[in-house]
Amino acid sequence: MKTYRVLSLLLSYPKQEWLDHLTEFRQALDQEQLLSKSKIKGLNELMDRLETNDLIDLQEHYVATFDRGPAHSLHLFEHIHGESRDRGQAMIDLMEMYSVNGFGIATSELPDHLPVFLEFLSSGTPKEASHVLGETGKVLMLIKERMAKKKLDYRYIFSALTELGKSKVNRKKIKQLVAQEQDEVSFEDIDKQWVEPEAFGKNPFKSRNYLNQKIKVNIQESKGQPFDSTGVIS
Repeated sequence: MKTYRVLSLLLSYPKQEWLDHLTEFRQALDQEQLLSKSKIKGLNELMDRLETNDLIDLQEHYVATFDRGPAHSLHLFEHIHGESRDRGQAMIDLMEMYSVNGFGIATSELPDHLPVFLEFLSSGTPKEASHVLGETGKVLMLIKERMAKKKLDYRYIFSALTELGKSKVNRKKIKQLVAQEQDEVSFEDIDKQWVEPEAFGKNPFKSRNYLNQKIKVNIQESKGQPFDSTGVIS
């Protein structure tokens, strides 16, 4: 699915090789129609900035947003396990899911890096990708609300992802917690105050037998090339 591939690239470190294809990104989002018009509008605002700003400025902004603290970390398990040993086991489980479905990571990033995860989901069907993405609903909503508080336009990506995931997350509760935090609220803090049953357990990708069978997707091994020979996203 091109929509997931677009979101994966938009969350990647800015490089001219994919910034040159933003028009194709817009076309892909419009053609697939996996997102509502309001979500696409937000993504277009983000792409307008990416299109009109200097590459160095874009890269500095990206690093300041994602790499200078855990609040907006793109490593999903960092929000859940921190640096505990549980994170290592979660990585192993996620890598096994990738392996079962024939997906190979062609970058130096860890398997829980969100752009890598979205690249994996991009070759599934909309229903299957949404189901797996929904397991990360709390983390995505937490990052989105933190970004909204700071008025960062990268929030539009996380808003789109929460829509695609269709997870039943108590947005009001997360929003209240983020509004009250002085620095950061951890994923554990959210769970301590959670009323509903856990939607994202300690080992989210092991909870529904994802590791013992394929999720009915035909994922080709990634070669690390974001663009095909004719355009941007194959």
